[in-house]
Amino acid sequence: MFDKILIANRGEIALRVVRAAREMGIASVAVHSTADSDAMHVRMADESICIGPPPGTESYLKIPAIISACEITGAQAIHPGYGFLSENANFVQIVEDHGITFIGPTAEHIRLMGDKITAKDTMKALGVPCVPGSDGGVPDVETARRLGAEIGYPVIIKATAGGGGRGMKVAHTEADIERAFQTARAEAKAAFGNDEVYIEKYLTTPRHIEIQVFGDGKGKAVHLAERDCSLQRRHQKVLEEAPGPVITPQERARIGKVCADAVARINYIGAGTIEFLYENGEFYFIEMNTRLQVEHPVTEAIFGVDLVREQIRVAAGEPLSFSQEDLRLKGHAIEVRINAEKLPNFSPCPGTISHFHAPGGLGVRMDSALYDGYVIPPYYDSLIGKLIVHGRDRPEALARLNRALGELIVDGVDTTVPLFSALLQEPAIQSGQYNIHWLEKWLEENLGG
Repeated sequence: MFDKILIANRGEIALRVVRAAREMGIASVAVHSTADSDAMHVRMADESICIGPPPGTESYLKIPAIISACEITGAQAIHPGYGFLSENANFVQIVEDHGITFIGPTAEHIRLMGDKITAKDTMKALGVPCVPGSDGGVPDVETARRLGAEIGYPVIIKATAGGGGRGMKVAHTEADIERAFQTARAEAKAAFGNDEVYIEKYLTTPRHIEIQVFGDGKGKAVHLAERDCSLQRRHQKVLEEAPGPVITPQERARIGKVCADAVARINYIGAGTIEFLYENGEFYFIEMNTRLQVEHPVTEAIFGVDLVREQIRVAAGEPLSFSQEDLRLKGHAIEVRINAEKLPNFSPCPGTISHFHAPGGLGVRMDSALYDGYVIPPYYDSLIGKLIVHGRDRPEALARLNRALGELIVDGVDTTVPLFSALLQEPAIQSGQYNIHWLEKWLEENLGG
C-alpha cells in the first residue's frame, strides 16, 4: 500500500480523497494555485504545495508542476479526482514514465474511450448495445444527408472528441442537416481542435442512465447498478439518483452484467461509468467516463461502499474487496449539485461565504469544501457542494432531501438551492416520470430559460 499520495485537484473532490486516505492511514499531499491557498483541502491534507497562479492552465493543468510536486514530497501515487487531468492520457503516460502510480485507468484505456467513435466501436465489439449511427466520422454534408435518410430523422451530429454538450447539433429533418453539420464541425474545431463529427439517431424522450463499473485490471470486474442522471441543463447534470426510478431489477441485472463483462474483457482497472440513453426498455451506449464521477456518492449510499478507497486499493495492486454477489442494493439515494450561480440565468456568482451551515441528521451527507469566510474564486467551476440523501425508498429520500435543503445555509453568494426546492414540488419529480428534456422545458416555462 502507498505511504503518501498526491491529489491533483481542488475543492470538494480533493477533500473527499484526503478523507479516504486518512482513514486508510495514508498521508496526503494537496496541490493548489495561489487562489486556493486557504482552501479546505489544503488545510486538511498532511502536506500542501503551491503549483502556480490562479488560472487552471497555469496550475491544476500544468503537468510539469504536478510531477515536480510528487518528486519534492515523495508521493508515490496521484489521485486525479474528476475534471482537470483525470482523463488526460498524455498525463497518465507521463506519470507512469516517472515511476509514479496513477490512481485510475491506464493511458491506453483513457485513449480508447476518449474518442467517441473508437469507444462506440469497442463497446459494440464487446456486446454493449449502441445507438444506431455512422460507423465512423462523417466527411461531408452529402454523406451526412445520406446517413440521415438511412437512420431516420431526427438525428444528432456530435464531435468525436466532444463532451459537455459542445459540438452537438440536432437535425429534425433533411432541411436541417447542412446547417447542423457545419455548426457542429465549427464548434468541435473551436472547442477541441478537432472538427471530426459523427451521426446518431436522436431519441426523442430518453432518460440518461449510467452504470457504475469497477475493475481490478486483471480480468475481474463488477457493476454497482445504475444512476439516473436525466435532469440536465444544457447537457450538464443537475440531479442524480440511484437506483433509476424506472429501471426494473431484471433490466438492472442484464445491462449491469453486460457492462461488467465488457470492462473485464479489456482488463480495465479502477472506477468507470458506462453511459446510456434509455428509451422504451432499451439501452443505447453513448460514452464511457474513465474516472470517478461527480455523482459517485449516491452509489456509495445504496451499496455502503467507499469507491475512493477502492480506487486506491486496486491501484496499489490489491484485489477488489467485494464480489458481485457481495453487492446488495439497499434503499434509494439522491444527489443535488449546489452551484454558486445566480438564477434564472445560472451566471457564476463568486464571492465570500459569510455563513455556511451544512444539514445533518439520518441519511444526509454534504460533500463541500465551504466554510465561513471562504472566498469562492472566479477561476474555476461553480460547483461548491453536493447534498446527498439516502432513504429506505424513494419517497423517504425525497422527503429527506426537502428537509435537508431547508437546513442548508450558504450566505454571501447566490446558489441553485432554490431551484431544487421548487423542483421537489413538481409531480413529475415526485413520480420519477421525467426525461433528459424535461428540465430544459421546465426552466423555460418557470424561469424564462
